[in-house]
Amino acid sequence: MSITRSISYFFAVMILASCAKNTSDDPSNPSPARTAEEELATFQLESGFAIQLVAAEPMVEEPVFITFDEDARLWVIEMRGFMTDTLGSEEDKPIGRISILEDKDGDGVMDKRTIYMDSLIMPRALGFFADGVLVAENSALWVTQDLDGDMKADTKILLDSTYASSGNPEHSDNGLLRNVDNWYYNAKSKIRYKYQSGEWIRELTEFRGQWGISQDDQGRLFYNYNWSQLHADLVPPNYLSRNPNHSPSTGIDHGVAQDRRVYPIRATPAVNRGYIPGVLDENQRLMEFTAACSPLVFRSTLFPEEYYGNAFVAEPAGNLVKRNVLAENGNTITGIDPNPGKEFLASTDERFRPSDFATGPDGALYVADMYRGLIQHGEYLTPYLAQQTADRGLLMPIHLGRIWRIVPEGKSKRAMPKLSQATNEELIAFLSDKDGWYRDMAQRLLVERNDKSVKEELMKVISDSNSSEMGRFHALWTLEGLGVLSENFLISVFEQSSGLIQSTALRLLEPFAQASSAIGSKLAIAMQDAAAEATHEEALQLALSSYVLSADEAGKMLTAIFKLYGEDALIRDAMMSSLAGREYGFLKKLWVSADWEKQDQIKEILLETLATSVLKNGNASEVNCLLSMADAKKLGWKENILISGMSIQAANLKDKEPIALKFEPSLFKRTDLPIDGNRLDMLMRIFSWPGFEPSQVAVAESQLDEKGMQQFAQGRQKFLITCAGCHGSDGGGAPRMGPPLTNSEWVLGDERRLAMILLHGLEGPIDVAGKTYDAPDILPVMPAHSTMDDGSIAAILTYIRNEWGNQAPPISGRTVSKTRLTTQGRVYPWKATELNEYIEALPPEEAPKP
Repeated sequence: MSITRSISYFFAVMILASCAKNTSDDPSNPSPARTAEEELATFQLESGFAIQLVAAEPMVEEPVFITFDEDARLWVIEMRGFMTDTLGSEEDKPIGRISILEDKDGDGVMDKRTIYMDSLIMPRALGFFADGVLVAENSALWVTQDLDGDMKADTKILLDSTYASSGNPEHSDNGLLRNVDNWYYNAKSKIRYKYQSGEWIRELTEFRGQWGISQDDQGRLFYNYNWSQLHADLVPPNYLSRNPNHSPSTGIDHGVAQDRRVYPIRATPAVNRGYIPGVLDENQRLMEFTAACSPLVFRSTLFPEEYYGNAFVAEPAGNLVKRNVLAENGNTITGIDPNPGKEFLASTDERFRPSDFATGPDGALYVADMYRGLIQHGEYLTPYLAQQTADRGLLMPIHLGRIWRIVPEGKSKRAMPKLSQATNEELIAFLSDKDGWYRDMAQRLLVERNDKSVKEELMKVISDSNSSEMGRFHALWTLEGLGVLSENFLISVFEQSSGLIQSTALRLLEPFAQASSAIGSKLAIAMQDAAAEATHEEALQLALSSYVLSADEAGKMLTAIFKLYGEDALIRDAMMSSLAGREYGFLKKLWVSADWEKQDQIKEILLETLATSVLKNGNASEVNCLLSMADAKKLGWKENILISGMSIQAANLKDKEPIALKFEPSLFKRTDLPIDGNRLDMLMRIFSWPGFEPSQVAVAESQLDEKGMQQFAQGRQKFLITCAGCHGSDGGGAPRMGPPLTNSEWVLGDERRLAMILLHGLEGPIDVAGKTYDAPDILPVMPAHSTMDDGSIAAILTYIRNEWGNQAPPISGRTVSKTRLTTQGRVYPWKATELNEYIEALPPEEAPKP
């Protein structure tokens, strides 16, 4: 038995002994198990709303996933094997199940349960499709069917044995969200699925989130991580991952809500890292998210207007539900807590464990409540939490659970028709419904019926200017799902529409343009016309879709878009995605353009990004041309950008096959290069030519080893996107934005202090190299970048510590991770003096263990 398992076993014995005497009848138990009626009295809910019980044990146990089918029946996944003791000893037992709950008498309380499927091992997601139900459990995704109409599965066919292969419910595939594009997406996964013509298509997509996934009205995907409450994709799936020579820094996994604070209404000592200073406040209450999960974009009009499109996030460790108001600015989405200091829903019951949400056909918000003490998976259960669980009597009882419904006070819920019995005409009308649940369900049912006779009616909805935008939007995707779209109709829609409809028509035109050069040329003309007056949002899709055009047409399109919105990093990433394999041709056109004579930072960033992609692509002819372009008689800003950019990225290419040149570039013989000899040596090492091999170059020792140099190169790309706007691409600072990073004691000093600045932000005056910087000379606050992953933060910090003459050791992702952990609870930006005092009070940092 491993040490970890031995410790867990020791605490399991302690807990079981404690539970034998610490029951709900024992007044010494600080968190007794309550009945559903007793729990109801513990809730604090935002004013104007009421919470109602829908179902409770024994009808439902350990609910982790809820969703409604087309006939308003509530499907519940019951993960009954989850952590029944601190060893998780029943997680390999087939005791999970899927139940279907029905309210037969219309009183709002479920009174009938049908077990659709049992004997499941840790089930976690389901998805409806034309011929049955997708069911996910440990290491398997199944296609199941009810063949006789009794709402019980009769068949179970394996679709994917890699789904949730790790078994750990905190870190394996889940979700099965059917998106508006007719694909099924997952959290903690890079796989998507589509049911088409009776067959399943399995395809790679971007990796997303941890537990739970949702979509907004436009089909943008929302997800989160236990430490970061809300992320989203700002572009449709699979667009920014098309260029293997470019790694986007925006658009995918965008941190929507920077605010990590939570406001429990009870003490929460039984959280996994409660022993770390800053996790709990002086009242022993959780200060920031540690178990964020199951985000839901609420798309119902039952709630007041200002709640439509809000994002709800569960925090079971804090016994609460967070509400975020989503605001759009151009192509960016920001989530804001509308009531800092008070949550939308919170409980004084330590066993209230919200695990999932659903929007009901009645318009209400439904909350799945596992109602249990222990929610931490055994793989990450600390001795501290095991002890807390024992002391607080939280292990038993298990196999409880509740479903709650939240409704506005004094407002009637919506009647719930059975959409399975709706006619095609009625379903088409539902595509324009005011509530997202009905639009999504109507689209799904129309696609699954596969009745192509609805084509003309759908086209009428799309062509009718009086139709709602949402109705037209869903009608387009319904036609796509039915496979009855035509290029002429789509071009007409594109030319006569704007905003979401224009962008959707353009997305749907892409396969037609790829199949026919004539259609591609026709589309290029229409896109050029649209680009002249494109909004920020329209320009994004124009940039993303330019990849289907010829190189010349795409170049014209992207040049026009860059002139309009080139300062937007997401637009530049979209451009790079569409330029896969054509970066050099585009760079060459920009190089000789009159518009590119004058230097500015945005041009520098794009030029370096293009040069980096050309270098990564490794085409010897193109790279040789780049070297020649950089070898001008007099080096200007463009030549310097090429040279420095290529030298930085050389570290990432060292282990690749050398780029074979026919002769030594004369550039390497110059003495006026903007890089030092060491960087020149590193650049030379990625090439070979007659009489020269990379092994002949010995690179001088520096602060950075090979791993550090790779971090350095990655950090440069991330710095250009995230930091250059305020600190300058040369690290010299920017007026009214940010102080310089060159020769800065903040950059070169304590690496923990530097990591804290990125994790939490910095406000007020700051002294850099003997000069005080304060507003209005710089921004009053540098925002936190806490939603960025540890590796990206480490790469940026390593880069700025070793550029522009700076020299300091690299910073590892482990250091950032440790700093993030030890400063949990820090939810406000630091002041310079405060941060220095904090660092001085810390014990000397231990040398990293090998």
